[in-house]
Amino acid sequence: MKITIKDIEDAAKRLKDIAQKTPLQYSKRLSKKYKADIYIKREDLQEVRSFKIRGAYNKMSCLSNEEKKRGVVCASAGNHAQGVAYSCNALKIKGVIFMPVVTPNQKIEKVKHFGGKYTEVRLVGNTFDDASVASKVFTKENNMVYVHPFNDPLTIAGQGTVGKEIYEKLDGKIDYLISTIGGGGLICGVSTYLKNKNKKIKCIGVEPEGAASMYEALKKGKVVTLEKIDTFVDGAAVKTVGELTYKICRQNLEKVIRVPSGKDCTAMIELYQNEGIIAEPAGALAVASLDDLAQNIKGKTVVCIISGGNNDILRYPEIMERSLVYQGRKHYFIIEFAQKPGQLRKFVDQALGPTDDIVRFEYIKKTNKEKGPALVGIELRDRKDLQPLLDRMKEIELNYRKITNSDLLYDYLV
Repeated sequence: MKITIKDIEDAAKRLKDIAQKTPLQYSKRLSKKYKADIYIKREDLQEVRSFKIRGAYNKMSCLSNEEKKRGVVCASAGNHAQGVAYSCNALKIKGVIFMPVVTPNQKIEKVKHFGGKYTEVRLVGNTFDDASVASKVFTKENNMVYVHPFNDPLTIAGQGTVGKEIYEKLDGKIDYLISTIGGGGLICGVSTYLKNKNKKIKCIGVEPEGAASMYEALKKGKVVTLEKIDTFVDGAAVKTVGELTYKICRQNLEKVIRVPSGKDCTAMIELYQNEGIIAEPAGALAVASLDDLAQNIKGKTVVCIISGGNNDILRYPEIMERSLVYQGRKHYFIIEFAQKPGQLRKFVDQALGPTDDIVRFEYIKKTNKEKGPALVGIELRDRKDLQPLLDRMKEIELNYRKITNSDLLYDYLV
């Protein structure tokens, strides 16, 4: 089960006319901000908009003729599905693809587009793990071949070609490699190649804070299954990492960083506004982790892998919302207004600061003759403006309660 440099080099030959050698871009903005030489590996520019084509095609191209005739099955949150669908079409193999019901429509439609007549999509469960269980049962019942998204040597070797391209482009002059972890296939392949070339290269894995399955596995010394995960970062929302990927990560990784979803959203927005890069939530995790490494990477050469760019435009309002909340610039309150004229004007004139903005206002209960509780959303220019706002609300004796992430209502607002 060990993956070698030769395995990765063989994979690169198979992928020669299939996967693009994506650009390695120097980021002036990030380099200046962190006082380092920071490069971005643009796997979002693959035809399927993620690195997953590498592992899927490498695995499927190695199947025997008999296995190809039986067809393949996979489970995916979206990107691996596109890689498998593309490979099914290219290799003329029948495929059945299981995806969670919550998968963004953009990814589902892309899978159908790439697979054409060779693939069938089945939506099952709310997480990747739910879809995975269903897919394995289906594989066994129909005697087909399972194409695992991460816990397979050939899949990992295919993903490892990303590391080969990075190493060759920079002539081996790399201090830090930072990559997203979902199940661990990408970081395992890349770190295997780089660590075999130069053991001094530090490989850092990054997971969403709400689905940090590799972090927990490394912490506890064994593969664990998380009871509950946040599926917002859908491309990395995995409850259970692979036994193989866990062993490789335990051997190769310097550390695993957990990133809050709001911070990830902020990185996505900054990449779009500054570099014009459309990254998906999982794709931006490596860049989002740089603050945690700021002191370590000064003067170093750092590569962040943008692992994917399959982001549905309909998700941007939520992305903006999570980013503003994380930055401390958006807050929600339940405010009890006395049911008499001039109360709202008093709030606007005496409580709000000159740059504070009401972005949501709705009365919750309209039948009380004395009090009118309202849900109020306020956007600030800077997080420092919150305390002055609270002080002014107290001065005018306004009865309010700030909604926090421990409130049930919070989940419906953000």
